[in-house]
Amino acid sequence: MKIKLYHPGATTATIAGETLLLHPYRAAYWEAQQALLLADLHLGKAAHFRREGLPVPADVSHANWDRLISLLLDFQPRRVLFLGDLFHSDYNREWEELCQLMEQFSPTRFELILGNHDILPPGHYQKANLAVHREGLQIPPFFLTHHPLEETPGPLYNLAGHVHPCVHLRGNGRQRARLACFYFGKEQGILPAFGAFTGMGKVQPRAGDQVFVITGEKVLEV
Repeated sequence: MKIKLYHPGATTATIAGETLLLHPYRAAYWEAQQALLLADLHLGKAAHFRREGLPVPADVSHANWDRLISLLLDFQPRRVLFLGDLFHSDYNREWEELCQLMEQFSPTRFELILGNHDILPPGHYQKANLAVHREGLQIPPFFLTHHPLEETPGPLYNLAGHVHPCVHLRGNGRQRARLACFYFGKEQGILPAFGAFTGMGKVQPRAGDQVFVITGEKVLEV
């Protein structure tokens, strides 16, 4: 299945028989479902740390919002599926900004698979008209979760977040790079963290796995 790339640095991957567009803004688009998949946005994290007295630059938050709005405008998805850790910890002003954004894109259905940082009272999600899935979401052939599953049920392929996957690459001489990536194993795939102010966890690919690194404005298979 050939789909429009939307961005010159994007690439496609066939996962569990479905075509996903992997975007350098750390998102995946499933055109067959008109669904945009994002993991670990951690919106409000920068403000949370600034409130604790840590000097986090304001442009970290701006980068998140700019990329998110750009994706919504480009794809105009029918559904946006957040794979957990949408908002970081306690309520702050950025939650209201998110609510305003979702209202502006009201034709789109926004859905959240709860992650460990999604701890706002349920009333906040209800007021925002944000659909919440506490035990994951099955849209065959995928089972969407926040934490990667230890065992994937039946024939479903698990797509998750939480890990903030990256790989370490070595070049000629002593050149080394640590790059965020999309990681797809035999039964499970992990999306990169969307948030600009997040750490990364190294993954160890095995034979047959597919790894797509994000380098600048490009997604490249390695």
